[in-house]
Amino acid sequence: MTSALEVVEPGLLTLVEDLGRPGWAHIGVGRSGAADAGALRLANRLVANDEGTAGLEVLLGGLLVRARGDLTVALTGGRGPAWVDGRPVGHEAVIELRDGSELRLGTVEHGLRTYVAVRGGIDVPPVLGSRSTDQLAGLGPAPLAAGDVLPVGPAPRDWPLVDVAPVRPERLALPIVAGPHADWFDDALARLCGAHEYRVTPATNRVAVRLDGPTIRRTRQYDGRELPSEGLVVGAVQVPPDGRPVVFGVDHPVTGGYPVVAVVRRHAHGRLGQLRPGDPVRFVRG
Repeated sequence: MTSALEVVEPGLLTLVEDLGRPGWAHIGVGRSGAADAGALRLANRLVANDEGTAGLEVLLGGLLVRARGDLTVALTGGRGPAWVDGRPVGHEAVIELRDGSELRLGTVEHGLRTYVAVRGGIDVPPVLGSRSTDQLAGLGPAPLAAGDVLPVGPAPRDWPLVDVAPVRPERLALPIVAGPHADWFDDALARLCGAHEYRVTPATNRVAVRLDGPTIRRTRQYDGRELPSEGLVVGAVQVPPDGRPVVFGVDHPVTGGYPVVAVVRRHAHGRLGQLRPGDPVRFVRG
């Protein structure tokens, strides 16, 4: 029998994600991939998959899936209660599902996105070399719906090496370096990295983390100046006309027309994927 995961309840939003599809920006296709790539990599290592194997990205919990065949899974990223057939199970640990067993994720209490890796990976057809859902470009599999059956690929030859992986809580500080248009603003990095905090707004998704807080103002020289569209990267901190920073995530557009005042360091990109509305955010020079 071919192994699979049957979706009983998809939760608020559950997507298939791997590490994305790099190399297509020249035709207008961004990389996309898991919003917290480090969490997906860890989940895959726990079940002995290659780090880039496709898994599930679950927004705020609520997912209920049923095993078709015996499966080995792991949960990482955003933390909340989880159960197998009503029995509590932990995160960052190897979990065995027997044929017909049900895995349920409760509401996430810390972070935003939980990752579910299954030994063998989610084996949906790839698009441009990736199984990731890119919500901005509309590429990859659709968000999961009740009744979906997700095939699981062949199990790797290796077996899990550990039962549990210790994980330190992530800080909410975002280390930044100056962006290409930092000189458009008065003391830009000093203002971003001041004693104040920003707050994540509800208008936040995989495309961008939108912040509320102190505004960043242009110098008189650049006030009202237009900027031709330029390439964007994950972590780019753009400042639209209202002066409130916007930090771009994994489904960002490949170009943008507002000045980029700073860029979040690559090692902190996973923190962006776990920021939830209302979270405080501080920028630090890094």
